[in-house]
Amino acid sequence: MSARHVPVMLDRVVSEFAPVVEGRDRPVVVDTTLGLGGHTEALLNRYPSLHVIGIDRDPEALRRAGERLAPFGDRFEAAHAVYDEIAEVVHDSGRTSVDGVLFDLGVSSMQLDLADRGFAYAQDAPLDMRMNSEDDLTAAGVLNTYAEDDLARILREYGEEKFARRIAREIVAEREQRPFERSEQLVELIRRCIPAPARRTGGNPAKRTFQALRIEVNDELGVYRRALPAALDLLSVGGRVVVLSYHSLEDRITKRVFTSATTSTAPRDLPVVPESMQARFRSLTRGAELAGEDEITDNPRARSVRMRAVERIAA
Repeated sequence: MSARHVPVMLDRVVSEFAPVVEGRDRPVVVDTTLGLGGHTEALLNRYPSLHVIGIDRDPEALRRAGERLAPFGDRFEAAHAVYDEIAEVVHDSGRTSVDGVLFDLGVSSMQLDLADRGFAYAQDAPLDMRMNSEDDLTAAGVLNTYAEDDLARILREYGEEKFARRIAREIVAEREQRPFERSEQLVELIRRCIPAPARRTGGNPAKRTFQALRIEVNDELGVYRRALPAALDLLSVGGRVVVLSYHSLEDRITKRVFTSATTSTAPRDLPVVPESMQARFRSLTRGAELAGEDEITDNPRARSVRMRAVERIAA
C-alpha cells in the first residue's frame, strides 16, 4: 500500500474515542468519511463492543470498505449518503443519538489512485472529480459552462489561487476553441498562466486549481458547513466529535463551529451563569493539533493535517 493509504493520525484518533467507548453499553461512532475504512477498521479492532456506521457518497469506496470490514459482521453498517445527511442516516439506523463522530475531510486515497476519476493533476485523465459518479456536475462542466467571474471566484476562494483572474480568463478563451475534456489540457493552461518565479515554489502549480474545482463539483464546504452542526446535535453527553482537515478553508469552519459550541452565551460580568447559557461542549485540543515529524516522514499526506476535537458536556 502506498503512503496515501495510511490513515492519518490513526493512533491519535483511536485513542481520542477511548473515553467514549470504554464503559458504555454498545457505543456507536459514525465515520462520516469512510473511504477505504482504515480508521473504522482500527476502531473496531481496538474496541470490541463498538458499532460503527460508515458514510460515503462514493459507491466504489463503500464496496471496497465493505469487503475490508466484512470480518466485523454486524458491528459495521454502511450508508450511501453525503455526510450532511448524518441525522437521517442515524435515525434510519434506529437511533436518536451517537457516542462519537469522525470527519476525515478531503479527497480519499482511493479516489486519487483511480486515474479515470480525474482528481490527480499529475496524470492525464478525464476532468471528472465527482466523489459520487451518479452526480451530474463534473469538473469539465464547470470549466466549459461557468462565467469568467464565477471561475475566478472559485479559484480564488476555494483554491486560494493568486492568479485566479488570469487563469479564469484563459479558460474562457481556450474553451471557445477547444472544450475542456482532460486534465492535461488544464495543467498546460495553468502552467502558461503562472509566472516562472511563482512556479518554482509551492509544488505543482495546478494543485490549487484542482482543489478548487473538486470543492465546487462536490460542494464540499457547503456540505461540511451543514454536517458539523448536525453531528454536534446528535452527540450523547460525553460524546466526541473529531475532525481531521487538510486546508485552511475546512479548518476555519471547524474552528468557528467549535468555538461557538464551547463558549458560554452569558455576559462576562454575570455572577451566576444560568444553565441555558452555559457551553454545551468543551474543547479537547489546544487549537489545532498537528501530526508529528515521524508520521509526516512515513506518510506525507499528514503534513497538512489539522486535528480538532470537542466533547459534549451538557444535554
